[in-house]
Amino acid sequence: MKISGISATSVAVGAVILLGSHLAQAEQGLNDLQIAHSAYTADVIDIEYAKIALAKSTNPAIKEFATLMVQDHSAVNEGASTLLAKLKVSPVDNSFSQTLVNGATAKKAELNGLSGVDFDRAYAANELAYHQAVNKTVEGWIPTIQTPELKAFLTQALTTFRVHEAHAGHMVETLR
Repeated sequence: MKISGISATSVAVGAVILLGSHLAQAEQGLNDLQIAHSAYTADVIDIEYAKIALAKSTNPAIKEFATLMVQDHSAVNEGASTLLAKLKVSPVDNSFSQTLVNGATAKKAELNGLSGVDFDRAYAANELAYHQAVNKTVEGWIPTIQTPELKAFLTQALTTFRVHEAHAGHMVETLR
């Protein structure tokens, strides 16, 4: 899709660079419970994007990927909830998770306004950019986490999220 001569991928990359600078500021100094809430929020957002894709796309590859996103991110959040219950702690809302929610609101409106191949390309580009940004953020969090169980959990989740990033990259290439 072209927007005044600019591709959807370029728009998505630009949005991630802008989002990344806001996220870098918002994520500084988060404690473990704030990180846990932020990671949970990021998963919920990707589940919401996937549900839009399941409702709008007719492309089997997009539907398969979106189904995987709902499945995997739901499983990660269930695991996180179990871990937090075991540790007898509650996640803490923070400016980083709020920044994620605010950015997602605009992205969901944009995706809902598209259809057909324009939607598929925008969804794939967003998934690639979103996983790149989230993966980089989680990589930055892991060394700062004080709770060994949370550190191990996010390290394992990051492995899954990297697979998602690669899969999204393949979709972007396929949909060009």
